[in-house]
Amino acid sequence: MTPRRIACSKGDYPRRVAHLLGADGIALTIGTRTLLKDVSLGLDDGDRVGVVGPNGAGKSTLLRLLAGTQAPDAGRVTRVGGSRLGMLVQRDVDDDAATIRDLVHGDDATHEWASDARIRSVHAGLLADLDLDQPASTLSGGQRRRVALAALLVEDPDVLLLDEPTNHLDVEGVAWLAEHLVARYGRPGGTGALVVVTHDRWFLDAVCSRTWEVRGDDSGGVDGYDGGYAAYILARAERARQAATAAEKRNNLLRKELAWLKRGAPARTSKPKFRLDAAAALIDDEPPPRDTLELTQMATRRLGKDVLDLEDVTVTVPARDGHEAGPRDAAGRRVLLDDVTWRLGPGDRYGVVGVNGAGKTTLLSLLAGRREPDSGRVRRGKTVHVAELTQDVGELDDVGHLTAVQVVDREKRTVVVDGKELTAGQLTERLGFTRERAHTIVRDLSGGERRRLQLLRLLVSEPNVLLLDEPTNDLDTDTLAAVEDLLDGWPGTLIVVSHDRYLLERVCDRQWALLGDGALRDLPGGVEQYLQLRRAGTSGTSSAAGSPSAPPAVAGGAGSGARPAATPPGASAAEVRAAKKEISRIERRLARIADEENTLHEQIAADPTDYTAVAALDERLRELGAEKEELEMAWLESAEVAG
Repeated sequence: MTPRRIACSKGDYPRRVAHLLGADGIALTIGTRTLLKDVSLGLDDGDRVGVVGPNGAGKSTLLRLLAGTQAPDAGRVTRVGGSRLGMLVQRDVDDDAATIRDLVHGDDATHEWASDARIRSVHAGLLADLDLDQPASTLSGGQRRRVALAALLVEDPDVLLLDEPTNHLDVEGVAWLAEHLVARYGRPGGTGALVVVTHDRWFLDAVCSRTWEVRGDDSGGVDGYDGGYAAYILARAERARQAATAAEKRNNLLRKELAWLKRGAPARTSKPKFRLDAAAALIDDEPPPRDTLELTQMATRRLGKDVLDLEDVTVTVPARDGHEAGPRDAAGRRVLLDDVTWRLGPGDRYGVVGVNGAGKTTLLSLLAGRREPDSGRVRRGKTVHVAELTQDVGELDDVGHLTAVQVVDREKRTVVVDGKELTAGQLTERLGFTRERAHTIVRDLSGGERRRLQLLRLLVSEPNVLLLDEPTNDLDTDTLAAVEDLLDGWPGTLIVVSHDRYLLERVCDRQWALLGDGALRDLPGGVEQYLQLRRAGTSGTSSAAGSPSAPPAVAGGAGSGARPAATPPGASAAEVRAAKKEISRIERRLARIADEENTLHEQIAADPTDYTAVAALDERLRELGAEKEELEMAWLESAEVAG
């Protein structure tokens, strides 16, 4: 997965322009399906647009059209001359022999980018756990995704197009990315624009100032809304209310017309023919029903007083290499859980967050009984019936030759919901499958549809303990809202591991954290408390996505979470330690300088006509610039000693 690389001067902000990109009457049809029809959109400086819509509606296609990598059937896309565009695309790295350094910085020498605080911040946010000299062939899919995103942010394009950038980022990484994008594209008087396709509702609210909804119906339309996700939902609800009022008036007219037709025309005159034509026009204009998703609460088995208890549990795993942070046992194995006691009662609803690799999925495997602890024990109540939603949609491969209806029918032929007995076909319909998709074989279903089918298989078994591992993967925002509506009223014990902050804060009563130090920590303050703990450096493990407000660090150098390099010849251990301390001091000061510079720019933009004040602020900016140059030179000197 590599971004579209466009040469640009590192560290230079784009020139000031008002209008950056426009789409005029674009249309696209694939097969017999109209994805987009007569769509006109525009991007100006400062726009931060979130793109939402059902899975398969054409959101990614819209990005490709705007980027110019795909041509529309009609209409045109224009871009201001000289503006630079970058797009995060979902394809494998072309050259597996390339290193991370090659993919992110190309042929640029280290000193050309290492002195740039903005680029060091990208390293700390996305690459803190990776070695820059690591070959791309050794990277996982999630790591490749982060490297591609880092390369794109380093390029700093005028127009940035991102397709699901929060995939493979943890809660901390998502918070860092939101902060970075708002600072870059949302600062007062700044230039550049952002368009992002994502299902992360918290991210949409934190970053976006506008929302485009790709309808995904035969109309091929794209609706625009002001504000992020919350404002979009409010405006959409208001539009729906107004449409319902208009529809009610129209239905009353329809009923009158049909009643008149039912009575029969007394004579074949022009008047009754006109009435017949009017009724036909009204009926033909009836809009198609929306592909809604309604999840209904399933009956659950009785849950006793004792549910699940972890008592003095310790879990270790082999260390991947000698440089991983975190506690070790006597044999050198990584300790994921160290003498942990955790008691789950009936009706408890807990969300679990933590750095990547800290043991969240391992914790679920203990609760599900798929794994035994190295020491301690897991006590299970006699009435407990556990259902676990894993991240692996491949678990449906064994039923890939069956249709969605057949899969549900094999689990349970009928289920009683709200006092009514529903068949497998009725259940799949309530889960948002159209009749056609419900009778499509599983191997041909989309990722979101397979995820929905996984959840349905769990629900028809009527569990009283639900374990959900990243349940929001591959689900669009409407489906997510419906899933949350189900979980809101689900009466059993619920444990959710997710990086989706919106989901955690809505369906869980309390959050717990795995910080990489072997402990399971209660978070009365929720996700925000977790982020504060990470900023304070309480964890013994660096996040795979870095700290949202960590001081800038160079991955592969002396930054936190990076793999240490060999000590340079001639440097003693004491000199290396002193150099690393000096690097930390410089990075903290550079971070404070960056914050002060941002504040000064905002003050200048707020009242540019006060020439006396602007002159004083400009003088302070020059002082900070001179200090920053000195610090950056000192950083490079210390980095040479520290290796």
